[in-house]
Amino acid sequence: MRKLIYIVLIGALCLTHGQVVYAQNPRDPYAYRFVQVGGKFDNPLYLTHANDGSGRLFVVEQAGQVWIMYQDGKTLDQPFLDINALVTDDTFRGGYTERGLLSLAFHPQYAQNGYFFIYYFDRDGHTVLARYRVSADNPNRADPNSGTILLRIRQPFSDHNGGGLKFGPDGYLYLSVGDGGGEQGDPEGNAQNLSVLLGKILRLDVNNFDSDRYAIPPDNPFVNVPNAAPEIWAYGLRNPWRISFDRETGDLYVADVGWAGAEEVNFVPSGSKGGMNFGWNIFEGNNRLSDKPIGEDYMPPFVTYDHTQGCSVTGGYVYRGGQLQALRGLYFYGDYCNGNVWVAERDRSGVWRTQLFRNTRRQISSFGEDERGELYLIDYKGYVLRLQRS
Repeated sequence: MRKLIYIVLIGALCLTHGQVVYAQNPRDPYAYRFVQVGGKFDNPLYLTHANDGSGRLFVVEQAGQVWIMYQDGKTLDQPFLDINALVTDDTFRGGYTERGLLSLAFHPQYAQNGYFFIYYFDRDGHTVLARYRVSADNPNRADPNSGTILLRIRQPFSDHNGGGLKFGPDGYLYLSVGDGGGEQGDPEGNAQNLSVLLGKILRLDVNNFDSDRYAIPPDNPFVNVPNAAPEIWAYGLRNPWRISFDRETGDLYVADVGWAGAEEVNFVPSGSKGGMNFGWNIFEGNNRLSDKPIGEDYMPPFVTYDHTQGCSVTGGYVYRGGQLQALRGLYFYGDYCNGNVWVAERDRSGVWRTQLFRNTRRQISSFGEDERGELYLIDYKGYVLRLQRS
């Protein structure tokens, strides 16, 4: 996520692996609209569900609070979690910041064990992964004293913090971590450096609730590589703002915010063993920035767009809900600066096709989905919207 000037969409998106492909016979976007169902929140960054059959939605605010919202938009009077005292002061000053509470993930067996995980920036400005548990006597309140820090990553600058937190189909926790910032094309060279955790997707085993540490999955790709951090699952990322797994196929989508000229979304098919290099800072989108060599592990993005078309990509989800059957299988993503929402799909021959779905005129900080797979859009100015028929 990055605050830049408002940019109007011009032209079509550019696809990798060949020529630009325009969607033929596109679905009519005006048959659908994003309808406001909740607000007004204070700089909301994320929405998710607990997969516990309750139908509740959990809205994450940047300043450290998580609120429970129901399908009709009703929000409870007290927050589910409040870590306001733990996050950096810049989240309260009203100006732009990329820090604060960025993400939340419920354990796949949350209904049985009550554990969930948060990704935030502490008062020293460093990345924290922490585990919490729901209160023993109130399902709508977390136990504020149950917090256990599992991982802390030193951040050299205040920007490019990533913020993705998702459990994969394999039961492991995936974190998308930015390159540490500094704006000048990764000045510390973190994204291509396998000895540091910045600019990476990490894959952790957090299933031992009796421990204050995570474990390394034994099949992580760099476990036996000298001088490489074993937590790393993939590398070469700048500011991966939102990752998601297709709940039906297990495919992974990684949206990476660009720098000088390109935004990108990366696709990793289900069953991948990891180890791929997404290219930053040798590549930005399809643009080569450096003559440094890049190995066979390089995986180019499946879709990119330049800065005449937007300025900060927000990753979304593959729609798998039951209410909008014509949209099933489409990957939705957007742009934080101009409110455009696009859809992408891959045809039977493997060619990706993409089209502008519509301009929402919203400041899209995130997308979300509920237990049933229905799609939501989060407006950083304070609102939650749900995709439905016009």
